[in-house]
Formats: sequence, C-alpha cells, structure tokens
Amino acid sequence: FGNLTTEISSGGECSSATRALRGGGYGPGFTPTVNTIESVEFASLGNAADFGNLTSSVGNLATNGCGSTTRGLFWGGESQSNVIQYVTIASAGDATDFGDMTVGCELSSACSSSTRGVCGGGATPSEINNIQYVTIASTGNATDFGDLTTVRNRFGSCSSSTRGIWSGGDDGGKSDVIDYVTIASTGNATDFGNLLNAQTANSMGSTEVRGVSFGGRISPANINVIQYVTIASTGNAQDFGDLSEVKEMTSTATDSHGGLQG
Repeated sequence: FGNLTTEISSGGECSSATRALRGGGYGPGFTPTVNTIESVEFASLGNAADFGNLTSSVGNLATNGCGSTTRGLFWGGESQSNVIQYVTIASAGDATDFGDMTVGCELSSACSSSTRGVCGGGATPSEINNIQYVTIASTGNATDFGDLTTVRNRFGSCSSSTRGIWSGGDDGGKSDVIDYVTIASTGNATDFGNLLNAQTANSMGSTEVRGVSFGGRISPANINVIQYVTIASTGNAQDFGDLSEVKEMTSTATDSHGGLQG
C-alpha cells in the first residue's frame, strides 16, 4: 500500500469511511514518544501524509483510538494519561482536548458506535477491568459504563453499530477471553467465546458483520495468526489466514466499523 511518514510503533488509530489516521506512538527503538498524526486514503495506494499533531507526545496508544464518520478519538496513553483528545477526520489539523477518562491508563482498548466511544481495560500500571464511555459528538469527561469480565491490558477491540468486543490481553498472564457489551446501554461485559490461542498484543478491525483479530504474542514469540468472529452471535474465534509476517500491537483501521454504521 505504501509507508508511514516515519518508523512508528504502538500508535493509536481511527478512521472514517474514506480516511485512516495513526497518531502518537514511539519512534525507532521505542524512543522517543511522538505527537505526530498521519493519514492515508483507503481508496488509493501510497504513502501516509502528515495530518497534524496530538496535544502532546504519547506512546502506548495502540488500539486506543475510535471514532464516528466525523471525529476520531485517542484515549489515554503512556504514564497512565487520562487525556482524551479528538480530531475532525475530514480536515487536517492538530488534535483538541476532549475531556478526561474516569481512570487514567495506558494499553487500554477502544471501539465505538456512531454515537458513543467506549474504552475498556488498561494498566494503571496494574491491569484493570473498567469500561468507560463518551458521546463522540460532544466534549466532556468520560462516564463509567461497567466492567470487563476480567482485568487486562494490551488487547484488541472492535465493534458493530450495536456491540463492542474485546479479545485477548495481559491479565497477569495471557488471555483467550472474548467479551462484549451493548454499546447503547451500560453494564458489565458478557462472555462471547475464546480466541484460538491465549495471547496478548493483538489488534482488531471490523465490518458491521465480522470482527477480525490480527497477530499478537504467544510467549515467547509474536504470531501471524488472523482469526475472526461474527459480531451479532457468540462463539469461539475461527481461523481466517495469516499475516505476511509476525506482528504485535499493530494499529488497525477499517472503512466500515461500528462507528460508521447507523
């Protein structure tokens, strides 16, 4: 497809139906943290373009982004940041402060419907199970939603227009748990099924129908496994295929996720 503007790891991601953004993360060698935001257009092939800057340089944002057709949100980050910031995806420019998380954390995982952004888990630095949400079209502090079925961080999430799903993660070991919430309500997550492997550091993307998990880490090595679930049902993940190389903590964006539906 092309290349990012610089070598980056552990950056956050969000997308509209036409454009994907990557923000923050670490430069080569996991130092220093960066505040850059870059964009690519789904319909074309080519290198990423400079979009703007986050409000500050921050790492550990992988899987911490979500959005709607108009706005992209980045949640928290390194050093247990509680900052939520947003951009208008259609126009290049710097991020703006949105509000504060209920619990400042890093390595959490976010997803969205067309109206709500929902963020689960993370590290404070110990693993937590809280879920919090915001109304994407407004600004303000996050509100408590409920709890994941287990404490964990470094894991993937995705959504349809109605359900948010989290999978895998570090729960003090490695987890194969998949759980879900109904985004329009509040309450604790419900068990969905299991991944093919207990793993951390996977990422997820989705359409309205399927959630797909990419890569991750099974001690002591990264993996190249792609697996999927049907979001409207429950059940264990199924094999989809393989990545071209082993990867962990990737940033994944799609042009048809739950934040763009409904």
